[in-house]
Amino acid sequence: MKLLRLSALVSLLFAAGPLAAAETTDLDVTRVALFSSGVGYFECDATVSGDATAELKFRTDQINDIIKSMVVQDFDGGKIGIISYASQDPIEKTLRSFGVDLTGKPTLGQLLDQLRGEPVEITGALSLEGIIVGVEKTPIYNPDGKMIQEIERLTLLTDAGLQQLPLAELSGIKLADEKVAAELRKALATLARAHDADKKSVTLSFKGDGERRVRAAYLLEAPIWKTSYRLVLSDDDKPFLQGWATVENATEEDWNNVRLSLISGRPISFRMDLYTPLYVPRPLEQLELYASLRPPEYEGGFAARGEAKMARRARGKGGALPGAPPPGTVGERLRSFMTTGDEPADGESWAAPDIDLHAGVESIATAQEAGELFEYRIATPVSIPRQHSAMLPIVNQEIEAEKISIFNIRTHPKHPLNGLELKNTTGLHLMQGPVTVFDGSIYAGDAKLPDLNPAEKRLIAYALDLSTEVLIKQKPQPDELISLRIAKGVLWHRHKYMNDREYRIKNKSDKDRTVLIEQPHSEEWKLVEPKEPYERTRNLLRFKVGVPAEQTVPFPVRLERVADQHLTLSNAGLDQIRLYLRARVISPAVQEALEKVTALRVELDDVARRRVALERERDEVVRDQARIRENLKTLDKNTDAYRRQLKLFDEVDARIARLGRDIGEAREKEEQKRKALENYLLSLNVE
Repeated sequence: MKLLRLSALVSLLFAAGPLAAAETTDLDVTRVALFSSGVGYFECDATVSGDATAELKFRTDQINDIIKSMVVQDFDGGKIGIISYASQDPIEKTLRSFGVDLTGKPTLGQLLDQLRGEPVEITGALSLEGIIVGVEKTPIYNPDGKMIQEIERLTLLTDAGLQQLPLAELSGIKLADEKVAAELRKALATLARAHDADKKSVTLSFKGDGERRVRAAYLLEAPIWKTSYRLVLSDDDKPFLQGWATVENATEEDWNNVRLSLISGRPISFRMDLYTPLYVPRPLEQLELYASLRPPEYEGGFAARGEAKMARRARGKGGALPGAPPPGTVGERLRSFMTTGDEPADGESWAAPDIDLHAGVESIATAQEAGELFEYRIATPVSIPRQHSAMLPIVNQEIEAEKISIFNIRTHPKHPLNGLELKNTTGLHLMQGPVTVFDGSIYAGDAKLPDLNPAEKRLIAYALDLSTEVLIKQKPQPDELISLRIAKGVLWHRHKYMNDREYRIKNKSDKDRTVLIEQPHSEEWKLVEPKEPYERTRNLLRFKVGVPAEQTVPFPVRLERVADQHLTLSNAGLDQIRLYLRARVISPAVQEALEKVTALRVELDDVARRRVALERERDEVVRDQARIRENLKTLDKNTDAYRRQLKLFDEVDARIARLGRDIGEAREKEEQKRKALENYLLSLNVE
């Protein structure tokens, strides 16, 4: 038996000659596996004798998946010929290859402008022969000078000279050159084929002698299979879960007696354009005389030579390469099945034995692990017409669940929800889906089941519990300073914050209730009361509270959080520092350090205030000097008034000089005090 990937055969399509006449065989879908990731695996089988061909039809948008995934098999000594399908060149590239370019939806005027120099015959009311010179647009203006339309005119060179004809008045134009007309017809035929490109045929060729089994298998995009559940609650018995799978046949052919598998999991799947021909731009090379030397580029290697040799030896000895499924796993059995075509024995699973299901609506599926996935294998063949859907029972058994009322203030501020703490005791992987809940024989509500692994617990809610009320009393607590320390000029003060609340749960029914309280939570908060929650999630704490019939039960919850804040002592206000000096939790070392910092800050502030006062005084004296200078400009130099103002000017000038010296000394002293404070702060490290 030979096995060929379709993508490896694409290069043979144009090199090979036409297919030899062979018997035509129908390939019928016999096996379908639908994945919850949106793809489906399809197998088509037939029996052939001698050389044979088979044709499969797909939508054009499915051809990429066919090229990427198709596996073709010819069992019992046969071999696979070529696999052919209609190629798809980009339509623009194909249109440009003709003598008349129809890309870009050209108008009649643009089309005729391409045909300049071609002889044409004008037919209709006006009969004329000539050679196309070109097409011109003539604007038409209204009396206001605004253009209202453009008229296209065809210019022809005739025996009588150049003539212009309005295109709108021409009833027929015939190309005199049959070759050019044929090119136009081919371009139009190409466009027509592009409109009818919805379906493509893939032809498979099988070669061999005698009667043989053949198979084609491929992956296609498919609607995900969906699940829905019915859950019946009872006071006497365990809850009973019934699950149905909804399957849709969105293919172009009927499924008749198909072996169906439903697989949950998310294998990586993607689309890739392998159908559209790709053209690699080629560099323009010059003769050696003119060419310049270019730096070479080398590709990196994939593996060391020794590693590649070891891999070849492992393959030659029949050993599995790294990452291959171990013998006996689902991957190994599936590979054996694809190689030999042998089916598992009746009742034999791909990975696990059958599971006995509860009586009632009989489940027609067996379930087993499939590597990292989980498979529901439909035990009886399934028939679904094309573009139709079907519901198949896949789960039918008891499940473990406890009735519970779930309160979350973000869901409802007053009432909890009726719900269930569900444990998956079915042994199956339950896919997500809606759950219709019946309490006894009465509809109780709808819930949504998430993906659930075996033995996993999860909450579901299906109705508002009007017989239970919850009142939250928040107790405000001021934050508490719990410690002080100093490190390199920064005062670190640690505070404790309290979140103290009480849930008052009132049960108005005549039955005992179990209420599950959900409270938002983050890692920075520590639970103080109660000691431990019933359950933790990433963002919630859950507390389980039993509430007797017709009673009200208080349930206190206390959380605390410790957070550090900091204060830079070099620029903090003195009143703020003195506030921490009066703190109860201050240590003697921190107190002594803060007192020294306060003293140094007082000295620094005194010097700074004196320097500011001197600068203010100097500024006032400078303004007086400027006023005196203006007076001198208005007085006669020979008067006593001028001499008095001049003397006063000299005194003010001497005062300014003295103030400048005092300010310099104050600044120097201020800088000394600042450095003394900074050096002391940097040396501090006390708790």
